[in-house]
Amino acid sequence: MASRYIHELEAWPHFRWDLDRVGQRLAEVRHWQGRLIGRMAALGFGLRAEATLRSLTEEVLRSNEIEGQMLDQEQVRSSLARRLGMEIGVLRAPDRHVEGVVEMLLDATQRFAAPLTVQRLFDWQAALFPTGRSGMTPIRVGAWRDDGKGPMQVVSGPFGRETVHFEAPAADRLESEMFVFLKWFNQGPLLDGVLKAAIGHLWFVTIHPFDDGNGRVARALTDLLLARSEGSPQRFYSMSSQIVKERNGYYQILESTQKGDLEITNWLLWFFDCLEGAFAGMETLLALVLRKAEFWKRFETESFNDRQRKVLNRFLDGFEGKLTSSKWATLAKCSQDTATRDLNDLLHRGVLKKGPAGGRSSSYQLIEDGD
Repeated sequence: MASRYIHELEAWPHFRWDLDRVGQRLAEVRHWQGRLIGRMAALGFGLRAEATLRSLTEEVLRSNEIEGQMLDQEQVRSSLARRLGMEIGVLRAPDRHVEGVVEMLLDATQRFAAPLTVQRLFDWQAALFPTGRSGMTPIRVGAWRDDGKGPMQVVSGPFGRETVHFEAPAADRLESEMFVFLKWFNQGPLLDGVLKAAIGHLWFVTIHPFDDGNGRVARALTDLLLARSEGSPQRFYSMSSQIVKERNGYYQILESTQKGDLEITNWLLWFFDCLEGAFAGMETLLALVLRKAEFWKRFETESFNDRQRKVLNRFLDGFEGKLTSSKWATLAKCSQDTATRDLNDLLHRGVLKKGPAGGRSSSYQLIEDGD
């Protein structure tokens, strides 16, 4: 019977690819990566730290968004800042689920040089599910899946009419499959680091060793290998943010590759294109970081109360929607009268200006340098 999936092939897991096409594209991506790292190295320590905090926050939020889980941005940012030793003011206290997701990503990126072990993977997956449940369903946590409820499948569609996109290796193969994977993962620099990140991502999600959390763990492994390729724990771009933008293409290329014949050129080229898109997204992130730094430099002789600093920082961090007195009161946890006084003070000092609408629809905007 013909094999349906690449892990059923006799040559598995010996991937192959077009050396010329992949080599040329990899060189282009590596050149852009080098330029990016050089630009960030030219920034001061504080700006690099802020850029890292922003990119890690994006990575946590978007990696979970891919799985249909929307986390609270303030909780994620607060948890990351505390663990990175950064003072950003009091934000919303993170819950244990957010803490677990953050712990996994920081272990991957800050300890990128440490060997990847079975126990480390178990700890990551357990951190994602602190209650031992995925939603309301009990799952195996900190252990390989056992297929007690049937084979591990990736499906879509309504109950009873599901489409099976992929079926993972049987559970009784997992120990041997992961032994081979970890040996490859931890061996010396036989492959370019970015190429290894692309292969490692595909390989891990194909084995699909856990009851749940395989995608998020795979993306953490990708971040680890990209950090190794750069020799730095500082992160200035988010691969998951780009995958969110290209989600349909991501699932399509995975499915076609997993149903292929171990020739993975198209997957590698897609991965490199996605990574290049993540590098381009860094330009937006860097612009926000520099805007925030320039703002506080411009007003470094001014005195602001804690509420004003908190809300202005939130605004500079990419606040969505219009800033009104009601939103100010909510963000600053103060009365409407206090919010109005804060805003009027900032208007008087030339920090804010009123938007075009007036009356009850009044909103406020930052006065940019040059306005």
